[in-house]
Amino acid sequence: MRPDGALLVVGDVITDVVARHRGPLAAGTDTAATIRTVPGGAGANVACWAAHRSGTEVRLLGRVGSDSAAWHERELVACGVRPRLVVDPEAPTGTVICLVDTGAAAERTFLTDSGAALRFAPEDWSDALLDGVARLHLSGYLLFSEPSRALVAVALAAARARGVPVSMDPASAGFLVELGVDRFLTLLEGVDVLLPSRDEACLLTGLPDAADAAAKLSRHVPLVVAKQGAQGALVARSGIVVAHVPAVPATPRDTTGAGDAFTGAFLAALLTGTGPVAAAAEGCRAGAAAVERVGGRPPVAG
Repeated sequence: MRPDGALLVVGDVITDVVARHRGPLAAGTDTAATIRTVPGGAGANVACWAAHRSGTEVRLLGRVGSDSAAWHERELVACGVRPRLVVDPEAPTGTVICLVDTGAAAERTFLTDSGAALRFAPEDWSDALLDGVARLHLSGYLLFSEPSRALVAVALAAARARGVPVSMDPASAGFLVELGVDRFLTLLEGVDVLLPSRDEACLLTGLPDAADAAAKLSRHVPLVVAKQGAQGALVARSGIVVAHVPAVPATPRDTTGAGDAFTGAFLAALLTGTGPVAAAAEGCRAGAAAVERVGGRPPVAG
């Protein structure tokens, strides 16, 4: 079934430099690694994985530098996304260095320069962006600078005025600490779906158990889907965990973007009428596919 409207994602478009190494980094000297430069950004990745699901029209509003705007636009279009990229006249496109340990868990550490992505501002928004849109998704990275927080407020008000539901992912436990939990929860007003990671859910509630954390968050937001990686996902409503969706077995090469893949597939499924639990299962499938690839994007046909 084709949805009655599109998914609009507003979020970061980033250049990822992925360095895959084995074992601990050797301080003060060389560590052998395989290094690739790939398109990324949580918002852009979510849009690409949503578009990867057949039958979903996906649009993306992002902010980039002139240094790589054309490349990012080509890569997004190749994934089936309709991008609207604001080119920043001063700041370069954000860059993230992803240090990926190629051991069994393929754990990663990020060094982040958000660049133009943090310079989003209300003037980058137009209410016309919501024409034909059935759902708005906001990347949590937008909350980590004052100008982009102002953009979030404008976008939320416009979506509320049109009756367009809004989802958000918290994006980064580290940046959440800097922003402050109470402030983040206040900024969630008007959001109907929250998609935190396990660590983010626990941080936002102060609870050590992911199920308890998801349940508590669902008293603030109508639907909470907590992503747990190899432990699957939890779906919570009205203070109760209603489902634990198992993960799909995978052999991880790079866990970068796995949560974005889950979010994109989940939202695309939700948009086409799939219920939250079945949509979470689609998210788990996409997450499993993502960890078996290097980088945070789905494969491009052809």
